[in-house]
Amino acid sequence: MKKLIVRILRMVILVIIVSCTQTSPYSQTEDFDQPLIEQNNEMNSSGNFEALVKLNGIYFKKAAKSGYEEGKGLCLLNIANVNSTEGNYERAHLLLDKAGESLKHSENSFHRAKFYDSYAHYYSHLKQYDKAVIYSDSALYALKKAPDSNLKKKLLPRIYINRGTYFAWKGQLGNSLKNFHKGNVLEKSAYSTCMIAQYHLYTNKLDSAGIYALRAEEMMNRQKTPDIEKLWIYYTIGYYNKEIRHSDEAEKMLKKALEMSVKTRLTYSFQIKDVYKALSELYKMKKDDEKSYYYLSRYLQEDNRLNESRFAAINKTTDSFISEAKKEADQRKNDLWIIGILSFVTLSVSGLYVRKKIQLLKYKKKSLKTETDTLKSRVYEKKLQEVIELAKKNDSSFLMKFKELNPEFIKNLLAINPDLENSELAFCALLKLHFTSKEIAEYTFVQHKSIQQKKYRIRKKLNIEGDQDIYDFFDRVGKNSNE
Repeated sequence: MKKLIVRILRMVILVIIVSCTQTSPYSQTEDFDQPLIEQNNEMNSSGNFEALVKLNGIYFKKAAKSGYEEGKGLCLLNIANVNSTEGNYERAHLLLDKAGESLKHSENSFHRAKFYDSYAHYYSHLKQYDKAVIYSDSALYALKKAPDSNLKKKLLPRIYINRGTYFAWKGQLGNSLKNFHKGNVLEKSAYSTCMIAQYHLYTNKLDSAGIYALRAEEMMNRQKTPDIEKLWIYYTIGYYNKEIRHSDEAEKMLKKALEMSVKTRLTYSFQIKDVYKALSELYKMKKDDEKSYYYLSRYLQEDNRLNESRFAAINKTTDSFISEAKKEADQRKNDLWIIGILSFVTLSVSGLYVRKKIQLLKYKKKSLKTETDTLKSRVYEKKLQEVIELAKKNDSSFLMKFKELNPEFIKNLLAINPDLENSELAFCALLKLHFTSKEIAEYTFVQHKSIQQKKYRIRKKLNIEGDQDIYDFFDRVGKNSNE
């Protein structure tokens, strides 16, 4: 009997020892997961992507050193999400796949939820909304099984808000609104409220959009709201006011969105492009073709910026991250996958993907070319008409405005004869505009004979041949691209 009791006691002690030595799947939440995710999200909101990549490189090495595989997976997810946001889909997919090896079978439900949500985010950028919803379903299921934590509290409403977007693009508007409201109830933020306003703008319910847009603005002024979310809120309010033709308020809010863009380093191009487009439409509505053309041009420039400078910067820092991870792989056989990624990224992504983006950019530019050329022509014609009216009134600002319209003309004349006086330059400008001698005499209050004498003196000063038509000569001087 005593032997049996001793044996049972030994088994109990062994069970206690084993249970004490087993590591909880959530043991690294406070020391690793939470500080990493909070710092990552802060850098993401500020648009400091290069620092974000470096941060994850540091944490990746820390996780590798301690043998925390799931920690390495979180670092890979963070880098993957940056690349998804910026349109670098090939690289994002590679990083997501590797992250999945560490996370999708993890016993930590929050890790699995992050993994599935990142894949949903990736497929939404590819506009594959069916897949986005499937992965979002998995993220929601996994997160609901995770114990309560600050990380869960912040991720859950964003999953619902993202699902609202996916369902809207799928055309399932009932499911879309339901998810937006669930996210808003959980988060109660200016951003979540703004997304409901966006939904109502998308479905053309302007009264409801106005209610939620105003509510989002009030909440933004009361709460601590990241600048990147302020950008989205100002854009939403501005777009709403544009739609109801409150042009002054629309202009004010869209300009504030531009200010937020500067503060966030012009990072989120897919958002700021929308702001430029909205401003172009607003000024077109106000019949200000010059500003409409300007913002349409900025919209096109933003496409270029995304495809060139930002794409190159993120590639560079991500390459650095991969290079650092490769050093770790040299010491750990199970990380040899990084060598494959490095080779593939260097040889394939940097070449093939960039060409695809350039082709897409050319297609977008072509589709906007007609509108751009039309606006450019209108702007020039409007300025030209203003200059002609100033000439007819013999206004003292005529020459200055003409120089703005056709700077090369004056520059080329002075290259021929630097001693030309302003009165002579103004006379040449009138001839450039094809005013007849009779018209010039009328507008400048001199006799027709005086105009003929001026023409003669100008011919001598500019070495114009006697048999050459003076109007033809000036047509060729300072040829303007709009003419």
